[in-house]
Amino acid sequence: MAWCIASALAVFVAAHLALVAGLARRRAWGRAAVALLVPPLAPWWGYREGLRVATIAWCAALALYAVGVVVA
Repeated sequence: MAWCIASALAVFVAAHLALVAGLARRRAWGRAAVALLVPPLAPWWGYREGLRVATIAWCAALALYAVGVVVA
C-alpha cells in the first residue's frame, strides 16, 4: 500500500510541476509563480490555458493519494 501512496504523490508532484512549467511557457509568469506556491490554483489556471492532460493527471493523482491515505 505504501508504494501506491508514494507513486500517487510522485505523479502529483510531477503533474504540478508540469502545470507550472506550462503556465510559464504560455507567458503567464505571475500565475506560474503563484501556482507554484498555492497548488489548488495550478489545475484551475492550467485547464483554462489548455493544459488538460496535466490537469487531469493532477486531479487523479491527488484523488488516488487521498484515498490511499484514508485507507492506510
